[in-house]
Amino acid sequence: MQHGRDTHVEKPGYGAYLLAWFALVVLTTITVTAAGMHFGNFSVVVALAIAAIKASVVLYLFMHLKYESRLFHVLLGVVIVTLAIFIGLTFTDVLLR
Repeated sequence: MQHGRDTHVEKPGYGAYLLAWFALVVLTTITVTAAGMHFGNFSVVVALAIAAIKASVVLYLFMHLKYESRLFHVLLGVVIVTLAIFIGLTFTDVLLR
């Protein structure tokens, strides 16, 4: 039974997987390079930003987020913002001790 939504989903080709692999390798290289640099108070922010970009690549392609509905994208955004708030509150608790 269909609910007005096409059930046919295109699968990504080999080119998309190779591009994702290359992006993850480049981002991992940036992570290793950034680990050797000293960003002061922003070290954790830089590491989390790079990790978030890598997670986005994995979510988008390998977990097929690209093919989900807009509602799913919005709900995922709400979850990510909520998680970011909890992480931020944890950091402020640690900093203010």
